[in-house]
Parts: sequence; structure tokens; C-alpha cells
Amino acid sequence: MKTPAAPTVRTVQIPEDLARRLEARLEGSAFSSVDAFVAFVLGRLLEEAGGPGFTEEDERALKARLRSLGYID
Repeated sequence: MKTPAAPTVRTVQIPEDLARRLEARLEGSAFSSVDAFVAFVLGRLLEEAGGPGFTEEDERALKARLRSLGYID
């Protein structure tokens, strides 16, 4: 039985202070890393594809939610 090939990855840069805050926030969570969390969040956003796309209102709502969770200022 063949093992599926690991997906290729791409590097995305975020500010260091944000990465550190995410690391602290993710301690004890199911996420093994900031990378895993970011991939999860972006994947969830893309699951909603099929609609009109990512609108400015969607972006405002996402930022408000991330702000309320302490992920961004």
C-alpha cells in the first residue's frame, strides 16, 4: 500500500509579534503549530466557496472575529 505523497507547501509571512501571540494562544489546543492553525483557518474560509467570493464585508467580519479572539489588534 502506497503512502500518499505529502502536499507541497508555500511560505507565508506574518509579523513576528502576531506569530508569538498565536503561539501563546495555541498552547494546549489541538493545533500543533501556527502553520497548522493558519492552514485550518484559510481552509475553512475557502470551504465557503461557491458564494459571491470573499467580499469587503466578509473581510471586516473576519477581522472583527480575529480581533475579538485576541489574534489581531
